[in-house]
Amino acid sequence: MGSGKNARSAKYRAFGGAVREARARRRLSQEGLGFAAGLHRNYVGAVERGEINPTLRVVFKLARGLVMLPSELLTLAEQHHGALEDGDRDAD
Repeated sequence: MGSGKNARSAKYRAFGGAVREARARRRLSQEGLGFAAGLHRNYVGAVERGEINPTLRVVFKLARGLVMLPSELLTLAEQHHGALEDGDRDAD
C-alpha cells in the first residue's frame, strides 16, 4: 500500500473489519455493541465501514463492549490490515 489517504483508509477499514469480526463472534448486533460500549449504533456502523478514525477513547469503549482488551482488538486489526495488503498484492 502506498501513502496518503488510501493507506489511511485501508487502516480504518482493517480496524472496522476487526470490530465487525469480534462483534460477529459474540453474536452482537451493532445496536447491542453500541449499547455495551456507550456508543450510538450508527457510529459503530461507521467504524465498521472504515469511514471514520476512532479516537483512543473509542477504541477502549469498543473493546470494553466486546469484552476484550484494546490490545487484542488492535492485534485483530493488524491481521485484517495484513490481509488487505495481501489482497492488493494479488491484484498486481
